[in-house]
Amino acid sequence: MLPELTLMDLRLRRRSMLWYAVGMTVYAFVIVAMYPSMKNDTSLSNLMNGNETAAALFGVSGSLTSPVGWTNGNLYANFLPLLVLLLTVGYGANAIAGQCEEGLLGVLATLPVSRGRLVLEKAAAVIAVALPMALATMAVVLIGPRYDLHLGVWPVVGTTLAVVLLGVDFGLLALAVGALTGRRGTALATASVLAAAAYLISSLAPAVSWAHRVRYVSPFYWAVGDNQLGSGPSSTAILVLAGVAAALLALTLAAVRRLDIR
Repeated sequence: MLPELTLMDLRLRRRSMLWYAVGMTVYAFVIVAMYPSMKNDTSLSNLMNGNETAAALFGVSGSLTSPVGWTNGNLYANFLPLLVLLLTVGYGANAIAGQCEEGLLGVLATLPVSRGRLVLEKAAAVIAVALPMALATMAVVLIGPRYDLHLGVWPVVGTTLAVVLLGVDFGLLALAVGALTGRRGTALATASVLAAAAYLISSLAPAVSWAHRVRYVSPFYWAVGDNQLGSGPSSTAILVLAGVAAALLALTLAAVRRLDIR
């Protein structure tokens, strides 16, 4: 059973979580079901093979018509993580800074709940916000063998976990910036700009030398930029993403303890 403050925030966002999950499920099913008609399309494969930068931006490694290339290019390297981030960053920016601006956080502060517990429950909500869409997409991709889309179970499950951790990282970043500044707009802008930069670095790393050199600073690289869907994410990648989340959670805890809640 989730804590009360977590459940309250999730109830306020249940419709967006539901419809994003439903929409992504439908989209993922279309992508999976289309694969048999696209896997032998040499013109589509040649289009990306002739342009390494375009292939990198779409997250395609190898042939676009291979199971890994098709699923990465249409789901895991772009649409899924970006939509997960849309939910987690939006929630993270609102969870403390937004509620502080609206006066709701002051009401919550009068409850017999410590500031540490408040932050932990907000962090739990960040995780819960990221899960439905990611799990729904994973469930659809795992039925891929029925449509000749053969991917390993661990690579799909592991990459889904990495995408959830990626969303949690940037959601907690928005939460931390909101706690430090008390401003929802600043939290949203900071997390969004850094997420966009991380996405570009990871996407361009296979084709652009400067991006390749700095790829390790990008959470996107650790989540979806290193052929995770082909071989599964490494234990190092999971530890890096989890470590970033732990560090941001500690920063948020410290910031909230000093926040002037009104």
